[in-house]
This record gives sequence, C-alpha cells and structure tokens, in this order.
Amino acid sequence: MDKKTVMQEAILNGLYSQDYPGHNLLTPQLVTNQADGTIWQTLQDELQHCQHFTWAVAFITTDMLVPLKALLADLADRGVSGTLLTGDYLGFNSPRTFAELMKIPNLNVKIVDKQGFHAKGYVFDHGDYQTAVIGSANFTRAALLQNTEWALRVSSRQDASLTKQLSARLADLARTSHSLTVDWLAEYEAAWRPLPTVRQRPRTSAADPITPNQMQRPALLALQQLHASGAHRGLVVSATGTGKTYLGAFAVKDFHPRRFLYVVHREQIAKKSLASFRRVIGGPASDYGLLTGNWHDWDAKYLFATVQTLAQPGTLAKLAPETFDYILVDEAHRAAAPSYQRLFDHFQPQFWLGMTATPERMDKQDVYALFDYHLAYEVRLKAALDAGMLAPFHYVGVQDYEQDGELITETTGLRYLVSDQRVKYVLEQMNYYGYCGDQPRGLIFCSRQEEARELASKFSAAGHPAVALTNEDSPRRRQQAVEQLEAGKLEYIVTVDLFNEGVDIPSLNQVIMLRNTQSAVVFTQQLGRGLRKFPGKDYVTVLDFIGNYQNNFLIPLALNQDTSRQVDRARQEVQLPPTIGVSTISFRRVAAERILQSLAAVKLDSLRELRTAYQDLHQRLGRSPLLLDFYRYGEVSPLVFAENGRLANYGQFLAKMGEPIQLSDHENAVLSFVTKELVNGKRPHELVLLKLLLANAGHRCSQEELIAALRDRGAYVSPAVLQSIDDILSLSFFAVKAGKQTRREQYGGAPLVVHNGLVDYRLAPELAAALKADPQFSSLLTDAVDTGLALSKDYDASHQFTLYQQYDRKDVCRLLNWPLDVSAPMYGYRVGDQECPIFITYRKEDDQRRNAIYDNQLENGRSLRWYTRSPRHRSSPEVQRLLATNEDGRPRVQIHLFVKRSDAVGKQFYYLGPATIQPGSVQEERLGAKQKAAVGMNLELVRPLSVRLRRLLFEEN
Repeated sequence: MDKKTVMQEAILNGLYSQDYPGHNLLTPQLVTNQADGTIWQTLQDELQHCQHFTWAVAFITTDMLVPLKALLADLADRGVSGTLLTGDYLGFNSPRTFAELMKIPNLNVKIVDKQGFHAKGYVFDHGDYQTAVIGSANFTRAALLQNTEWALRVSSRQDASLTKQLSARLADLARTSHSLTVDWLAEYEAAWRPLPTVRQRPRTSAADPITPNQMQRPALLALQQLHASGAHRGLVVSATGTGKTYLGAFAVKDFHPRRFLYVVHREQIAKKSLASFRRVIGGPASDYGLLTGNWHDWDAKYLFATVQTLAQPGTLAKLAPETFDYILVDEAHRAAAPSYQRLFDHFQPQFWLGMTATPERMDKQDVYALFDYHLAYEVRLKAALDAGMLAPFHYVGVQDYEQDGELITETTGLRYLVSDQRVKYVLEQMNYYGYCGDQPRGLIFCSRQEEARELASKFSAAGHPAVALTNEDSPRRRQQAVEQLEAGKLEYIVTVDLFNEGVDIPSLNQVIMLRNTQSAVVFTQQLGRGLRKFPGKDYVTVLDFIGNYQNNFLIPLALNQDTSRQVDRARQEVQLPPTIGVSTISFRRVAAERILQSLAAVKLDSLRELRTAYQDLHQRLGRSPLLLDFYRYGEVSPLVFAENGRLANYGQFLAKMGEPIQLSDHENAVLSFVTKELVNGKRPHELVLLKLLLANAGHRCSQEELIAALRDRGAYVSPAVLQSIDDILSLSFFAVKAGKQTRREQYGGAPLVVHNGLVDYRLAPELAAALKADPQFSSLLTDAVDTGLALSKDYDASHQFTLYQQYDRKDVCRLLNWPLDVSAPMYGYRVGDQECPIFITYRKEDDQRRNAIYDNQLENGRSLRWYTRSPRHRSSPEVQRLLATNEDGRPRVQIHLFVKRSDAVGKQFYYLGPATIQPGSVQEERLGAKQKAAVGMNLELVRPLSVRLRRLLFEEN
C-alpha cells in the first residue's frame, strides 16, 4: 500500500468510519493525560521522529524546560532544530523562563507582537507530511502531565488544505514577531510584575483542627492495630517531607498518654516538633516543655528532649523508668547509637514508636530489631511523589566528561576528576539545565574527600561559592554551611556521602551526582535530599553524571523502585523512561548507552543477588521472609524467585539459605507446581479455589462457592474455564512430553484437587494429609497461593488476557482453556476451533534462522504483515479455518496477537489484543532461498497500538 493510500485510509478511519484501516501515527486522535500516556509523551514521540518543528504556545513555565532541554540536546546532535513562537500576554511567561529558553542552541525563540496571543499548537515536519497537536495544553508541567486537557493530533500531507492553513498562520505569526534577545529580555524584566497567585482560603481560626493526610490515615490505623495486638514497639518508615511529625502527633493524641517523651538529636527539631504537637493535640502551653542543653522543663506532660541531654547519667537518674508511657524516637535510624541504647535500657513505656525516612543503614546496624521488627507502616519515595507530598524532580542522566576517548571510571585518577576541563564541563551542564529559584542551592555528591575540597575551590573560583564537607568536619561546621546555603551565601555544598540522610535543607533546588552509584538505597537517599517542599520551589533539578561504571544498572532500578530484576524491563525504563506523578526522568543518548552496557553485563536475578535481598529483608522482619513478604516489603519481586530456572520452589531457596527446610518428594512437587504455574497470577481462578480449600474445614467447597468467590473478584466464569481449572489442578493439562518426562510427572503425577462431578471440590487425600502432618509445608503452600492472588491484581480477571501484559506460550494455552499444554510444538501459532494465538518475534537476530525469512512488518502502527508456516496454500485446512466467517460475516476463529521485540528479551510476549484479517490482503507468497509457499495476510489490531508499545516493540530506540 502506497503512502498516499495509507494516509487517506488513516484520515477516513479517524474522521469518517473506524471500518477503514487506522494508523498509529497518522489517524486523527484525541490526546489526553491518562494512565497509559500523557500529552508530553506524545510531544516527545513527535520530536524524536521529526525533521523540524514549529510551536506556537502562549504560556510556558520553567518546570517543563529541564526534560525539554535534555531531549533537544540529543536532537541537536542529529541536526534537528525548531522554532518556538510565544509572547508576553498577561505577563504569564516569567523573565526566568525566557532566560532559560535562550540557553537552548537549536531552538529559535520568537516573541509574537500580536495582542492577546493565546495559541496552543505544536507542529512537526516529517518531510512528506506534518503532524499538528492542537488543543488546550500550554507548555506547562501541569498541562502536559497532569491536568484534564484535550488536544487533537492530526497529520496531513504537504499539499493538503490543513497543511497550507497551518503554514499560513505560522508564517503570519512569524511576520509579526521578533527574535528573543538579551536587550528585549532586559526591558521585559524591568517592567515585568509577577501575576498574583491564587491563595488557599485561610483557616477561619488558628485553633481549627488539622486532619490527617492520605499517608497519615492508613499509618494511624496500622498503629492502632499494632497497639491492639499487644505490641510494645513499632516503626514507621516515611519519606522525608510526608508529614512524619504530624503523624506522630496524631498517634500520640489517639493513645492519650499520661506522659509523653519525644527524642531527637537536635534542639531546633525538638522546638519545631513541640509546636506541631501542640497544634494537633491542643491544651495549655504549660503541658509542653523542652529538655535540652538550654531548657529543663522536667514536669511537662509532653516533653521534647535531645538525646545528648537525655542520655546523660545525671538526667536519667532524675527520671524513673516508668515516667513516660509513650516514647517517640524521631530519626530512628540513629537509634542504634550508644546514647539511644541507654534510653532503651532505662525507660519502660507502654509503647516505643520509631519514625524514619531511611531505615537501611550502611553500617548494617539493625534498626528494625530495636522496634521488635514491627514495621507498622511504610510509604517510600515513589508513593510519596505519586501522592504529591514531595517537591517534584526532573532527573537528567548526562554523560560524564570525556577526553581523548577516556571516560570516567571507578579507578579514574584524582587529577582527571578535578581537571579544569571537567570542572568547566560540569558547570556548563549545571547552567544549561538550571534550577528553580533566584539562585542555585545545590548539594553535590562526589567520590573522594580530596575531590570534594578541590571541586569546591574551583567552583568558588569560577564564581559559584562552594564549600566541601567531609566526615572530618565538626557538626557545628556542617550546620554553619547549611545555614549559609539557605541564606544564599553559598551556592553549593560538595560532600562525600555525608548528607545521604539526616540533613534537612528544604530550599535545595539542585542535586548533582558526580560519583558511581554503589547502592540503590544510597541513590534514593541522595535523591531525596532535595525533595522537601519549600515556598517557591516548584521542582528540583537532579543531574547525574554517568561514567563508564559497572554499577550503572542500579540507576533505573532505583529511580523506578523496580523490584522485577528483569533486564528487559530495566532497558525499557532507560529507553522509555516513565513519569512519576509530575516528576520526569530523562537520559541523554550516550548516558543511556552506558547504562545499557552495564545491564548487559549483569545478572540481576543471580543467586547472589537473591541472597542479598533475602538477608536484607530478614534483617527488617527479624525472621525468615516468605514470598508474600517480598511482595509487601522486598527490594525484589517474588516473581524473581518463582521464575528463576535454578529454583524449583521457594522452599528450595530457603534451604540454600541455611534454613531447616525438609520437604518430601510429594511436597516438593506440589510446591513446585504452584510456584511455576500459578504464582505469576496471570489467572486467579485456580488460586481462588486452592485458597477456599485451604481455608475451609475438611478442605472442601462447592462449585457454587467457587463461582461466588470468582465473581467477588470480578473474574469471568464459564463452563470452559471451570473445566480448565479441573484440567490444571488434576495435572492432566501437563500430560505432554517435556524431555524424558511429561510435566505432569515432573510435578509428581498426583492431582491436587478432586472434583466430584458438579457437586464439590476437595483437596486430594495425599495433599490434605501432608498439610496436616507438616506445618512447614502448609505455611509454604499457603504463602505461594496468597502471593499469586496478590500478584493477580495486576491483571484484568474479567477477560482471558490483559492488554499489554506479558505472556508466554504456556500461559496462553492455559488461559485459552485448552485441555493440554501444547506450547512446545506450537512455535508461531496454533489454529484452534474458536481461537488462534499468533506469536511474533519482530526482530530476528539471526538471518539464517528459520523464522528470519518471515518479514513481519508493522505497516501502519496498527496492522502487521504475517505469514503462515511453509508449505501452506490458501486451500490448506488451517488457512481455511482462519479465513472462515459466520453467517453475519464475523470470523469464526478469534485471533489473539502476541509480540516480542526479539529473542533476547526471553520467552514473554506482549498481548496486543485481538486482531482481524484485512480483506483483500491474503495472498500466497514464496519465501526464503528455497522459495517455499506460505500465505501472507495483514493482521489488524482491534485496538490501535499505544505509542509506548509501538516504540518499545517496533522502533529503534
């Protein structure tokens, strides 16, 4: 099909009838901000494929310029440039916005002189056609990532009327505009006045109660449940800036203590916390007091103390062990220190509450043990950002300085790290990406103390006042440096891991990483230093200078809190970075290549990695973690254990960790079956039945109970799926050879569940006896079932398959309710009586391989050219079944299309939805060197492919 015809049918599909073939790029589409994509992602996609762009946008804010700069920097390397037509209407665009736009060398900014310029259009030139995105969205963070905005994306050929109209309007605007210059900006800045901000309605009274926020409400409920269980200690982990102090006040108010003690390491924090507690709890001022070096309010009902004063022997002697019935330890990650330990040894309250943002200590001190491993509640960085509790960030991964082909590594000499050329390069990048506010207030992390001191000196000499802080500096000097930074007397503090945690600099607007990422925990801690909200701080700029480091693979895992340990997913997070709330992640092309190289050299799911994850979680919980614990708290998904080819089941892994696990052959086989076949949660039906049987007396349930339980979960129910459940849990589905044994034999051969006709289900006698005799096995099996049910929440149980989720051939056989697992001989497709799954590997890595002769081209973003096996003809029975239709013209066989990018990504295919065969596209063809006959046809997706999946599966990234 020629390009002209493709364009015509795409337009007809979007504007006349969806019966015409659509096109992922060319069909007119409504673009909005939704979970599956944002207006910004659409603009990104167009920018990365255009030859030139022209934008006419009235309002621009600096909070979207950082990711734009990163993208345009890569476009500049390819020779792509653009024009931005904007204006000064209502004084909305700040002088700072214009100043930042002038830093972009491949962007020609023109100021439109027309009064009332209020356009919002983005036009992209693709050579023989153009695409316009026109609607309600200005170039602001809220409009492009969050707001309810509508924009129409429409493409037209160069000789089309719409193209001519747009070109004429843009030319008219260009004629009535002038270039953005330094002189014009100076005049504008002198006359500019900021727009009045919309203030929140003030409280009617200072005494109005403060109510818990969305993080605090579930945390308070969890603490109440912990108290009710009889526990005497608990820990709350909450990202900095999410309201821990108020949470503590609400918890104390709920408890109604006779006397309360608050412990922290600084008098300034104690004073601020006292004020916050009084605002929540109320009561006379005399109820509240301080116990610090300067204050000794011994008799206060609510006493706020510094640990330095409280832990002195003379102080403890004046306070009986039962003086306080509730003690809160703030910054609880410090509680392993000897001074805090004296408090734990002395006081005997009814309840100890620890609160911290960073429980993982690099010195391996066990903070969780101090609070009896009772992790009452946890909200980490990503959840807090999604909820809008923290200042958003714009992260940019840039390539570190390179000279004569030499890039920074772990062993690079100090002279190179602090060379004038590198310092100049770093400062240029920091200036280009900028910061939010009137001046930079930055924290720079580097790798060596000598480097920190030399960088601070050279930054200062270059006109950017900076100071180096190391562990050799006194607390007083550190505090002075922080105060100077907040006062604007310093621009940068350069440090070596000193400020990973425990420092509070709300006004920070830049975080600069000039070191190797050694730990995801440390990376997150350093990123979080700048995320506390502060008046006038709309975002934080995070620059990560990425060298040729072995640990670069940790960066996408840390940024996205990715626990999957799947290299393919980590690659996606580098090539197509997601947004987190209104925070953005960008990788410059060369920096992304460095990370991908690191990912290619590491095995994320090695036994060594799993052992480390297990030990970390064991320390947090104070016991051996189960699979469900990894789902709830772990740094590794339980799927990593379930899908690991070197582990049959989690009990086997525990045995490798030295746990006294002793399972019989039958128990091992049952646990392996549930682990390998069901824990992935891709269909909950078998798990729901097992859960009922494990929970019910006598391990029995009726079919009516099962159907009711499935419908409670929103799962589809049909005779076919009920029969499939029987086939799976009786293991008859697996009675297919897989090597020397059938998989049924590998799983022990004995059924797990016996279905007595249509009457009831019961656990097989041998399994029921094993559960009764072996509590260890019972615990592991229940854990596997519960984990599978938890993971099943990622799938839509009302349908067989969930759009854009991943499945392998074995999954598909089961979810199609087929009686046998025929995945091994299936290869590319299998035409069933009612349904036909088709599996396409888009990129063939080896031209000599059999499937390399099938050129499965994505023609229009919606249809794929696909070929049957060879030799096949139109008259072949399977081809006739595919082409057959019912009396109403609908196909008799439903096609399900599954695609993966290449064999290198593993066995999993993305489900792209049902597909139909385009009329008139079916023809016999001769393929390969031997010219064997095959039948080719166009498979058209019922639902157009999302931009993200198109880029992920079908394009060079």
